[in-house]
Amino acid sequence: MSDSRSLISRRRLLQGAGAMWLLSVSQVGFAASSLVVAVRVWPASSYTRVTLESNKELKYKQFALSNPDRVVVDIEGVNLNSVLKGIGGQIRGDDPFIKSARVGQFDPQTVRMVFELKQNVTPHLFALAPVAEFKERLVMDLYPANMNSEQDPLLALLEDYNNGKLDKDAPPSPEQGPKPGKAGRDRPIVIMLDPGHGGEDPGAIGPNKTREKDIVLQIARRLKALIDKEANMKAYMTRNEDVFIPLKVRVAKAQKQRADLFVSIHADAFTSGAARGSSVFALSTKGATSTAAKFLAQTQNAADLIGGVSKSGDRYLDHTMFDMVQSLTINDSLKFGKEVLTRLGRVNKLHKNSVDQAGFAVLKAPDIPSILVETAFLSNVEEERKLRTATFQQEVAESILAGIRAYFADSSRLARRG
Repeated sequence: MSDSRSLISRRRLLQGAGAMWLLSVSQVGFAASSLVVAVRVWPASSYTRVTLESNKELKYKQFALSNPDRVVVDIEGVNLNSVLKGIGGQIRGDDPFIKSARVGQFDPQTVRMVFELKQNVTPHLFALAPVAEFKERLVMDLYPANMNSEQDPLLALLEDYNNGKLDKDAPPSPEQGPKPGKAGRDRPIVIMLDPGHGGEDPGAIGPNKTREKDIVLQIARRLKALIDKEANMKAYMTRNEDVFIPLKVRVAKAQKQRADLFVSIHADAFTSGAARGSSVFALSTKGATSTAAKFLAQTQNAADLIGGVSKSGDRYLDHTMFDMVQSLTINDSLKFGKEVLTRLGRVNKLHKNSVDQAGFAVLKAPDIPSILVETAFLSNVEEERKLRTATFQQEVAESILAGIRAYFADSSRLARRG
């Protein structure tokens, strides 16, 4: 009888243990309902961005540890996988902020990421909803610790750009910049070059995986070198590395430096691989001048959603709304654009023989003639091949410079920039 009772007790014990084991497994399975599908690290001299892409929005906690300085991020409801394990290998030796990264399963419901730092930082974490080909994203930006934490970090970054603290290519602050006087006579003509996209935002991608952000940065660097050789001109860049800069910060940077011209450089893409040719665009406050221009403006204006910005930051640019953009500036932009378009037509087929207009956010500076140059179509195999060559990149840069020269050949334009 005692053996029978013992057998029953052992059965109940095993059943109970089995039930507890199943409950434990089901809890982990339930908790780990989010799957991290990609991890990307974007180091830059200004800030480093870490992006976790997942099938569902991630819940997280962030805190700091010292000796050594570390930023710790706990991700809830996630199991450690090969994607997360690879984050350590993505930390580059030249990253100004992150020394190393490691990750582990802290408990059945939590993955812990630990970032050892090279300097004191201000972390800024936020979530991005799905857009374009991206799923849910958790973004961590690491900024220098002396940044004003009451400001949006990406806009506070603008101040450090202007003070030359973070950007090797930063122009002087307005107090130290070009002296008042006639552009090209009493002082250099200041030109702000804006290579489109960057960082998390690749821009258009060609059939052979050529990324727009890389090509336009190369062209902008070539153009800057040409402009800086001119006795009466000086060029600056909104970015000179693979970093995401919000559209409004690009505009504000040009305004802070009192630029005389703003040139945003891009490489187009379309659903049809047959589309080809160079184009130039200016701002319109009354709607797009063509369906193609409207479509392009919508795609370019989505850059902040793709690149990832947590706040609008309109406090820097309240005066750049459509109804306050001066018609004279738009007219000057059209004249400037026509000069550039004419020169581009000598090195490449033109997609359209006139300057198109639409509501491009990056062209909204009310007092700076601004154009957006679509150098060629990355979606066209032949033009993608050309865009990758040093010869064509140089020809495009020389064409834009020729357009700048021609535009300022009219002395009345020099006078207006005084």
